Amino acid sequence: MSSNEGNTKPSTRPQRADARRNRERLLSAARIVFAANGGNASLQGIAREAGVGIGTLYRHFPSRENLYTAVYEHEVDQLVALAASRTQAPDPVAALRDWLQALVSLVATKTGMISALAISAETKSAVSQATSARLIDALGSLLDRCVTQKLLRDALSARDVLHAVVGMCLIQTEPDWQQRVAPMIDVLIDGLRRPAGD
Repeated sequence: MSSNEGNTKPSTRPQRADARRNRERLLSAARIVFAANGGNASLQGIAREAGVGIGTLYRHFPSRENLYTAVYEHEVDQLVALAASRTQAPDPVAALRDWLQALVSLVATKTGMISALAISAETKSAVSQATSARLIDALGSLLDRCVTQKLLRDALSARDVLHAVVGMCLIQTEPDWQQRVAPMIDVLIDGLRRPAGD
């Protein structure tokens, strides 16, 4: 083996690590840019936010659909992980509220991507169907704990709560709509609370 051959592996490892870091930066930047700017978001803006060139973005995500799928699935992964991390939280209702607030951020990101990227109905449907069951399961783990500890009534399924919160988001039209949804989530949770002594 020549000295040049011996140097091949060590020289490629940092590039792979850099590529992974760049991809994570792009996913994080896309979430921020799409949630904040909606239809005014641009791929150039995402690259700038991530601190990389537009060519790097296209190397990781060759099409709008690739970017949409990757960002949405990444956000769903984060929500599933958040639910898992909060299943032993001392205040189950607070854990549920925190998760629903994080869900609002997912809806904001998804809505911003759809308006900015002109994603096809087929792509939206395929991605949503593939991830909705995971979101329902994650929410169910938090909701069931509240019900089991008799903190909330067993009046709505996880699917119902998910649809209710997403619906609250989709009817909003004001720029600060995410802040407007927060008290609505509180009202929803308060409506599920068990009466004292029940």
